[in-house]
Amino acid sequence: MIGGGPAGLMAAETLAGTGVDVTVFDAMPSVGRKFLLAGRGGLNLTHSEAADTFLTRYGERRDALAPMLAAFGPQALREWAHGLGVETFIGSSGRVFPREMKAAPLLRAWLARLRAAGVHFAVRHRWLGWAGSGTALRFAAPGGERTVAADAVVLALGGGSWARLGSDGAWVAPLRAAGVDVATLQPANCGFDIGWSAHFAERFRGQPLKSVAARVTDAGGRVHQRAGEALISATGIEGGLIYVLSAVLRDTLRAQGSVTLHLDLAPGRSLERLAAELSRPRGRRSLASHLQGQAGIKGVKAGLLHECLGKADFDDPARLAAGIKALPLRPAAPRPLDEAISSAGGVRFEALDSKLMLQAVPGVFCAGEMLDWEAPTGGYLLTACFASGAAAGRGVRAWLQDRTPRPAAGG
Repeated sequence: MIGGGPAGLMAAETLAGTGVDVTVFDAMPSVGRKFLLAGRGGLNLTHSEAADTFLTRYGERRDALAPMLAAFGPQALREWAHGLGVETFIGSSGRVFPREMKAAPLLRAWLARLRAAGVHFAVRHRWLGWAGSGTALRFAAPGGERTVAADAVVLALGGGSWARLGSDGAWVAPLRAAGVDVATLQPANCGFDIGWSAHFAERFRGQPLKSVAARVTDAGGRVHQRAGEALISATGIEGGLIYVLSAVLRDTLRAQGSVTLHLDLAPGRSLERLAAELSRPRGRRSLASHLQGQAGIKGVKAGLLHECLGKADFDDPARLAAGIKALPLRPAAPRPLDEAISSAGGVRFEALDSKLMLQAVPGVFCAGEMLDWEAPTGGYLLTACFASGAAAGRGVRAWLQDRTPRPAAGG
């Protein structure tokens, strides 16, 4: 197993105790570093929503992931965690968390079980590619370059985000050189640059934008709408509401060269009600007081209005109401890949067989985020990593069984 994240460790667990000698190689000084970071603010393991709804979170790759999630989905993942002594609970949003909210206790228990099952670990081993052909592997190791022979390999090297934790996408070049079809890695669950004025950025960066809704129309004319919270950054906008729309924003921007994100700053009020309230005489009150009193708009929301609308809009209550209900933001570019929570792109499923083995390199299987799929945050990323790791482990087991000579009948 090359890569000690959830996918690689789950592949190792699937094979542990089956008579197979399993070693997990990782470039970092310890395994599971990105997993630990994901749990820093509360480890969101999976989600409790209905299976059909859960599958829709994987977009165009739902059919490819469906068999893996059927074999090891949200409920199986919760039961697996319970088997490690980690109880889980469902939060108010439907997300599933460990009772202690942290990743470290789960990872410690998991590694102890893997070691007890005979799994070996080789850290500070960075995969460099193949030594010749087949499954002979080259590693940059503490004592110099090392070659390792293997009967089967699971590549679980992560995507291209958070390079300092090991997911640097360096595996793309050797796989492409071996004839594997790899889709270009792109940021997913990411923020976007807007290009604020210096005044707005200085005053409002880091400010949360609460109780808003967003709407974007993709290149095919489909409208995508979500409600939630966002965060103003020094260069643009990020946060949960933006992450869930990041794929459509990114893809529409690439297809059309531009995209407009409309924000509803007062989703609880209709356009007609806002227009009527803003039309009331404000007397000697300031515009800021009028906006707050009649529309509940203040702070960063008021700042956004001034940033994006012109004086004529503020002079016309109907136009101001329209701006509050559909404030146009024009993202210029997604933030760099290494800043993203996850990445899109990777090894295309068409380059794999049904057991996740590379068709171009028999005996080599792929799992986790290095596969060409993406999903929003909310437990969907981790669940698919675990599920694909288990699937790759099953694939290796079947591959090795098929290659084991069987005694001749009547021998």
